[in-house]
Amino acid sequence: MNTFSLILVIATVLTGICFFIDWRYRRPQRLAYCARLEQSDPTFNKKKRKALMEPAGILGQLASLFPIILIVFLFRAFIIEPFRIPSGSMMPTLLSGDFIAVTKWSYGIKNPLTNATWIRTDEPQRGDVIVFKYPEDTKVDYIKRVVGLPGDEITYRNKQIYIKPAAARSDASAQPVPVPVSVAGEYIEEGLGYSETYLVLKETLGEITHQALVNPRAPEFLQHYYRQEGGFLGTWVVPEDCYFVMGDNRDNSRDSRFWGFVPRDYIIGKTIGIWLSLEFAHDSTSLLPSWMPSGIRFERMGGID
Repeated sequence: MNTFSLILVIATVLTGICFFIDWRYRRPQRLAYCARLEQSDPTFNKKKRKALMEPAGILGQLASLFPIILIVFLFRAFIIEPFRIPSGSMMPTLLSGDFIAVTKWSYGIKNPLTNATWIRTDEPQRGDVIVFKYPEDTKVDYIKRVVGLPGDEITYRNKQIYIKPAAARSDASAQPVPVPVSVAGEYIEEGLGYSETYLVLKETLGEITHQALVNPRAPEFLQHYYRQEGGFLGTWVVPEDCYFVMGDNRDNSRDSRFWGFVPRDYIIGKTIGIWLSLEFAHDSTSLLPSWMPSGIRFERMGGID
């Protein structure tokens, strides 16, 4: 159950009831009162009429909030929902402090409380960046990139993704195909007393070309990989109505390699862009608390690959 959506539903219903009561019973009384003043008070004008027609009291104030809350609820539930990126698992595509916009209609019209799909509109494609309910704790939202579609065979070996599409699995001679990738540069992460160099890869998944990070010195942690029943370690066959996802920061992402697959009904929506990006870099001389942003990264705002 989506707690915030439930709060919005309750607020919408409560203010909607107040709006109905005010419109059905109190508004006619105000109209009648204004009509009497128009006949008896020569100083009565549009300004006074507007003031008298405003809903009054707690019920009136709640009724006034109904259109705003209704629009917020409908927009968030069925059009676009904002999320904040809390970690670096999707670097370099998304950074900690990025605020993203996620379309709620891309894959279907969903129940805003349970996330169950009412009407399917499209299917996730390889390379899409999606937000979904973490299968091991559905109270937590995750963001990763779609790598494997239903029926695909996915292998991750020596920092390389291999895919045998669902259509090719019936051919015994077909071999998994490596995802096209090339080295685009380096990224150096510096901290207190250490420096780590990552390779920046240019990778193509489906029709989407994006960047990924790989640490050549980091082990693959094969012993922690999710082992599918009847399968080989590091190879997975994606079940029907499920997806295999990975973070772009390959050696710093807990994803399908470690816990399995994302059921379609767990998908919240597709990420389309960054609408705000805050920097939280504070040096030892900074007087700002760690939770307060130190700047805005205007250059990051816009669409993503």
